[in-house]
Amino acid sequence: MEFSNEIQQTPFLQLVSQRKSIRRFNEKKLKREDILTCLEAARLAPSAENAQPWRYLVIDDPDIKKRFANEAFSGIYSVSKFAQKAPVLILVMARLNVITHRVGKQIQNIQFHLIDIGISGEHLVLQAEELGIGTCWMGWFSTRKTRKFFSIPKKFKIAALLAMGYYDKKPSRKRKRKQIKEIVWFNKMDSD
Repeated sequence: MEFSNEIQQTPFLQLVSQRKSIRRFNEKKLKREDILTCLEAARLAPSAENAQPWRYLVIDDPDIKKRFANEAFSGIYSVSKFAQKAPVLILVMARLNVITHRVGKQIQNIQFHLIDIGISGEHLVLQAEELGIGTCWMGWFSTRKTRKFFSIPKKFKIAALLAMGYYDKKPSRKRKRKQIKEIVWFNKMDSD
């Protein structure tokens, strides 16, 4: 089946296709209103049973960010030190006392809070892209040191870190993506 001729090129698809993970940021400070606009997009995301488990800790004070980065990106996590140059780091967490997520994990063996956070976080990074702000999803940092640094209670699950800032130079490389025919079936599944 040929899919490419049937795909409509929309402004949203253009936005999604131009978004890339940014690891080099310039020093220009982000406006608080732009950060809040991105967080508003995240807040509006759907979630299982409307539980809205996401919680965001914005780290935009340069001194706090520097001290935090020295802890979170130390030792085996040092490959993530590029993020300390981002003007803003956002810690992505989930509040785990939500019955939907606990029951869902037990019955379906699916951690719905991670799906919910993924949707919310992606809303945030796409809004940032529309504003010309670069982002990078990060999972390689010390969650233990992060929890200790900010005295985060155990009822919050640390899921990810987002680096945000204006890019020094947007990467021009194209990432190889699977063709749509490699990932989609209609009405029945092929044996591949």
